[in-house]
Amino acid sequence: MTRRPGLEAAATCAIGVMAKAPQSGRAKTRLCPPLTADEAASLSAAFLRDTTDTLARAARSAPIVPYAAYAPPGTEGLVAPHLAPGTALVLADGTAPAPAAVAGFGRCLLQAVQGMLDRGHAAACVLSADVPTLPTRRLIEAARTLLAPGDRGVLGACDDGGYYLLGLKRAHAHLFANIAWSTASVADATRARAREIGLDLVELEPWYDVDDAASLARLAAETAGSPAPVTRAALARLAREAVPA
Repeated sequence: MTRRPGLEAAATCAIGVMAKAPQSGRAKTRLCPPLTADEAASLSAAFLRDTTDTLARAARSAPIVPYAAYAPPGTEGLVAPHLAPGTALVLADGTAPAPAAVAGFGRCLLQAVQGMLDRGHAAACVLSADVPTLPTRRLIEAARTLLAPGDRGVLGACDDGGYYLLGLKRAHAHLFANIAWSTASVADATRARAREIGLDLVELEPWYDVDDAASLARLAAETAGSPAPVTRAALARLAREAVPA
């Protein structure tokens, strides 16, 4: 676990990337086509490494502890080799008790937040695994905002209507209730849930996630954000393999 000397858990913000094991046929299936199942799994592994490397860089500038919130259970050995050194693991498979209104992926997100808070951190964020080029400063800003006095949340919205990051100081289950996951309404619905419980939601600058052919093409063409060297190498390899001999 990455932690600066003398820094207690109670003074830190945990950030956990939602890390599905990069298995062929199970990872990044929305990228198939244009990718094959094996190619999608390889790119998923690259995303995990670059995202957790970004977390590690952020942890050198802010009181952040990096995690991988993984699923399914028993796949630690498939996830761990693709993480930056010092990344801790927390299970987020959606099996922990949750209110009936929290369903699907929301149960995984809530379990990840609660699991990190249970380890004594003052705040916890869930982070998409589909943002390998996310600027490090977004994570630093999220942690510093959450660690300031007072209860609040932090939301990093995506261009497609979802969100790449949600950070909390308490595991407010209502933020995950009655959400139509994987739709363009996720961020707006989360904002509405926060208003319903009177939770101040501080917004980070938007970013984009890579979950379809159009966003994959954007990733290949764009140079903004973090360098994402492992992802760039994987994309270059895929491009070479796509050229007829």
